[in-house]
Amino acid sequence: MNYLIDLGNTSCKVAFEQDGVIGDCHRSKPGQNIQGFILSKIKERVEKGEEIDVVVFSNVRLNDEELNASLKQLCRKFILLDVDTELPYNLDYKFNPQGLGADRIAGALAVGSLFKGEDCIKFDFGTALTIDFIDRNGSFTSGNISLGMRSRFKALKDYTKRLPYIKSPIDEIPDEGVEIMGAMSAGVVFGIMFEVEGYINKYPGRTIVFTGGDAFYFAKKMKSAIFATPNLVLMGLAQIADYYAEKN
Repeated sequence: MNYLIDLGNTSCKVAFEQDGVIGDCHRSKPGQNIQGFILSKIKERVEKGEEIDVVVFSNVRLNDEELNASLKQLCRKFILLDVDTELPYNLDYKFNPQGLGADRIAGALAVGSLFKGEDCIKFDFGTALTIDFIDRNGSFTSGNISLGMRSRFKALKDYTKRLPYIKSPIDEIPDEGVEIMGAMSAGVVFGIMFEVEGYINKYPGRTIVFTGGDAFYFAKKMKSAIFATPNLVLMGLAQIADYYAEKN
């Protein structure tokens, strides 16, 4: 049994995996102690007598040596994913990958495996909106970083005097906003949609992959054919876990 951890800027997802099959995914709640959340799930299994073979940890926050040390004690092999981690196949970066987030590495790995022989663009809708390019050979060729939906709403609140903070857009977004909630919702949502459509139109013929917390929200609004999954990072982590389980 392997343990997969996807720690993002806003929340954390964990899941157990074996032989390529990912079990139930658990997501942390707002304000929850992340270290406690991560350790509690794995300790529940260990206390039941289950053996944890490989733990693969994707962490985009500051490194937590205490948490890493605790996880190492609960498994046979601990992998803290970064650009120097040996992967199931070489992403063959076409740029200097130093500083590249572990979530983007895992997502690119999953895309390269799922869509072999296809040029892909991966959009990850989270705190940040990342746009990554993976070619038909599985090479990670380039990527851009923009603001995610909630970050845009937060920026409007933080950098203006009177605009409110909107946690999520209104249900019925007008084509042209008039009152403040409609105007802000339309501006942010359509802004992201136009941004994404701009990439799709600039690079025709690419396979489009949406992931992240807001993936389904935007997939429903797009006219293009899109493959959407919120757990792409976990899928990449599962590949890495299986690779190290077989390797050692």
